[in-house]
Amino acid sequence: MDLKLPNPVRPAFTKTEREDTTIVNIGPSHPATHGTIQIIAEIDGERVLRADVHAGYLHRGFEKECESHTWHNLIPYVDRLNYVSALINNFAYCEAVEKLMGIEITPRTKYLRTLLSEYSRLVDHLTCVAAALMELGAMTAFLYLVTIRDYMYEHLADLTGARVTYSYGRIGGLARDLPEGWLKRLEEILAQSDDFLGRVHGLVDRNRIFIDRMRDVGCISTAEAISYGYTGPILRSTGVPRDLRKDTPYLAYPELDFEVPTGIKGDNYDRYYVRMREIDESIHMIRQLVDMLPAGPINVDDRRCTLPPKPLVYGEIESLINHFKLIMEGPQVPAGDVYSAHEGANGELGFYLVSTGSGTPYKVHCRAPSFVHMGGAHLMLEGYQLADIVPTFGSINMIGGECDR
Repeated sequence: MDLKLPNPVRPAFTKTEREDTTIVNIGPSHPATHGTIQIIAEIDGERVLRADVHAGYLHRGFEKECESHTWHNLIPYVDRLNYVSALINNFAYCEAVEKLMGIEITPRTKYLRTLLSEYSRLVDHLTCVAAALMELGAMTAFLYLVTIRDYMYEHLADLTGARVTYSYGRIGGLARDLPEGWLKRLEEILAQSDDFLGRVHGLVDRNRIFIDRMRDVGCISTAEAISYGYTGPILRSTGVPRDLRKDTPYLAYPELDFEVPTGIKGDNYDRYYVRMREIDESIHMIRQLVDMLPAGPINVDDRRCTLPPKPLVYGEIESLINHFKLIMEGPQVPAGDVYSAHEGANGELGFYLVSTGSGTPYKVHCRAPSFVHMGGAHLMLEGYQLADIVPTFGSINMIGGECDR
């Protein structure tokens, strides 16, 4: 039986109804698609009539893979979701497991996780804005921002031992405490950031070329953004001050003084403005957290999840057995399910976990902002010029690891 659907939506890659339009492929192997995205667009001259955005060319099988590893061994996998701000992934996942286990982290860990989350947000926003500016030809501004970002990468490597995918979070705490002189170097980097960011504002904020390419381009309305489940800077660029750090406070955010920047039109310029303002707010929060940071342990005293100190492992049979069981079998997480969300650099980053009471999860699902944002990306591309795809896609800040399913 030939079943005909009423008013079917015609994908852009099917035969065009007009003879004077063209179908073009952009990506997935294209520098401006930032990885694995394919955009199939129907164009009339230089104007995009319709766009199909295909998000799925990075097949790691992250969520299914998690079912075969212990709760602790998943931390390197979550690093690779948004690999530009991996520490936020670490802490959001660890908090979800801690909720299932009924664990309350130590005060020092709470403040350190908050500080490092904002540091990661800085790195993420700097990378996004730098790449978007470079694709518009603003190489000087790109070099300023990437210089600061690399200082931050090196600084985080001093703490975590890795450059991008840190694997620094632990269920019940952190891998290690701050090394000597780390906070002093942090303030030096933040002072340099203030200088370089001021130069970037001077170069592009009122630059006629930049404004012509960004203002009133790639617009999305508040209603459309909410309808497609948008969060983070894209939703805030439409004027909605939705931010989990304010609306459902976690870690040390209730104690911090900060604002939630918003835009007006939801266009490319607003998305640039919101991210640049959020950089300022993150720097302000980091300086507050440095003053608040208490002394004390960074891991909870709980044998269910915390590895015993190595001297005890080598000299005491109980600690050796505890270490062996945590490594081989994993923490025994009580049966149940939980959803825990943090404000990632691109929006709501949530983990839904299901445990049957064993050392491996029954189910792990990640509510990744980039995957959600790709669902409505065509709204910001259709009706604009072919050349506008590049700055618009850059302002969305898609991270391929989050689109993996």
